[in-house]
Amino acid sequence: MVDLEKVRRAIGMGGDKLMPIVSHVEENSPLGQSIARRRREIFVNELLPRVQPFPDASRLVAALKERGYTMVAASSAKKNELTRLLQIAGADGQLDAATSSDDSENSKPDPDIVQVALERANTSPVEAVMIGDTPYDIAAAARAGVRTIAFRCGGWRDEDLKGAIAIYDGPWDLCQHLDSSPLSTC
Repeated sequence: MVDLEKVRRAIGMGGDKLMPIVSHVEENSPLGQSIARRRREIFVNELLPRVQPFPDASRLVAALKERGYTMVAASSAKKNELTRLLQIAGADGQLDAATSSDDSENSKPDPDIVQVALERANTSPVEAVMIGDTPYDIAAAARAGVRTIAFRCGGWRDEDLKGAIAIYDGPWDLCQHLDSSPLSTC
């Protein structure tokens, strides 16, 4: 039996890291590959059709695009899952690029996905700001030299999101405070 709290606290990591932490099974083992396949089936067929965006997710993306930001998704999701998640959030077609776990060897909290996103944005870490909702987003960004704005809507407490330059409840909150946020200048 796997401890539910242990699983919840691992959400946001790539599956290659989550599975060994919660079950002591390596993702590239035969059992791990079987579990990963089944997880994908359940996610794509049962959970993904019910996923709803956080309020104002697309509004935030549009506001940042209007301000001239280059925006790249940097997700530990698989590419086909990320494509659908971006559609659900209303961010598809508004982003300049996206990177997924398929684009890097190591997933979050390693910096690989963030580094690929920086390359796709053609920018340096000091010029970038990442928006994330897990401690693993913050850790990956920090390891890549990127500052992070955190959202509580990922289910984490402020103390879990330490290291972020600012913390907001979610996209709706950042939208309301955009002019006083670290993203106010472009």
